[in-house]
Amino acid sequence: MPIFSYKATDAAGHVLQGTLEAVTEKEVAGKLQAMNYIPIRIQAGDGGRRRLQMNRSIKISGLFQRVTQRDVMNFTLDLHALLQAGLPVDKALTLLINVAEKEKFKAVVADILKNVQGGNSLSEALTKHPHIFPVLYTNMVRAGEAGGVLPAVLERLGSFLENSQDLKDYITSAMVYPLFLVFVGGISIIIMLAFVVPKFAIIFADMGQAMPTSTRLLLAVSHGLRHYWWIILAGVGGAGFLVKKYVQTPSGRLQFDRLKVYGPVTGTLVKSVEVARFTRTLGTLIHSGVPILSALRLVQEIITNRVIAGALETVYNRVKEGENLSVPLLQADIFPALAVQMISVGEQTGKLDRMLLRVADNYEKTVRNMIKRFVNLLEPVMILAMGLMVGFIIISMLMAVFSMNEIPF
Repeated sequence: MPIFSYKATDAAGHVLQGTLEAVTEKEVAGKLQAMNYIPIRIQAGDGGRRRLQMNRSIKISGLFQRVTQRDVMNFTLDLHALLQAGLPVDKALTLLINVAEKEKFKAVVADILKNVQGGNSLSEALTKHPHIFPVLYTNMVRAGEAGGVLPAVLERLGSFLENSQDLKDYITSAMVYPLFLVFVGGISIIIMLAFVVPKFAIIFADMGQAMPTSTRLLLAVSHGLRHYWWIILAGVGGAGFLVKKYVQTPSGRLQFDRLKVYGPVTGTLVKSVEVARFTRTLGTLIHSGVPILSALRLVQEIITNRVIAGALETVYNRVKEGENLSVPLLQADIFPALAVQMISVGEQTGKLDRMLLRVADNYEKTVRNMIKRFVNLLEPVMILAMGLMVGFIIISMLMAVFSMNEIPF
């Protein structure tokens, strides 16, 4: 039978953690409630308990740890569970201070609790930490407070953060192996050029122009790498700095984003990622009771691509004038026609929020499949490129060795 780790609280407010054998998470929750415990978090396996025990033994290091989106996600899901169980906000925040794994985040939750106890609403307390809880987050919480459905909004917000984090983690993990190949292959080639090739250069020193062209080229590259490496590093660093500064300017950022959207390699992937982010965020906001105009403005703030954000400005203005969302989206010529058609169906059936979330699910799957195909193609291409470079070095050396037999003595 599977083992689930859990965190729960008793009637006195003490946080408990342990493991239970059960078939499903729902069964674990039932067992905890039968013991008069309020479940906070339930997850398969006992890894969570061991991780918590280890984190408690190194609390000092938690002071220097950055608060991540995953911390905010766990906080949101835990707060939803406590509020759903009937606890008031201040009592739930008090419990979450003890549950927080990082000392830095504990301080943040403690400050939120202080503001709530001082008479502020939860959304007002969250706005005092904009670097952790963005405007999107606080506005959704505000909408939940205004509609009296804060636990439901927190559940949707936690699901939104979980989906966003899963997509980000998938992209990151998919690129680990290709980047590792580039690093290892690059280091190997540099070692060959800086240490192996110079050994042969001594042997070929008397050959002069009798050496093959490829060998002379290889020796020149090796010589430049060994004696002028600082110039190469300075040149690469300077070029990178200039490009970075240009991209930080409004015109440079716009050109760079336009290249990503309309580029032959990145265009389709970037559009799919932004469509998934746009529809997921907009659907979650509308489903949480945020008016569509306010939701569009919030979505525009989280879109990182300036070209797409500019198109959404036009969409916002036309929706403000009374048009349906799907019409300006289609005319923007950025969002795929299939996605716009699904949004149009959602408008016609009065289920826009559900259709937006369905579009987000579809395009997140599309992004995963595209990345999988890209990585599957990239790996052999990179291995082939590294093999060709190493092969060029070896063949150049062998051609020089063979040509030595043709030199008259």
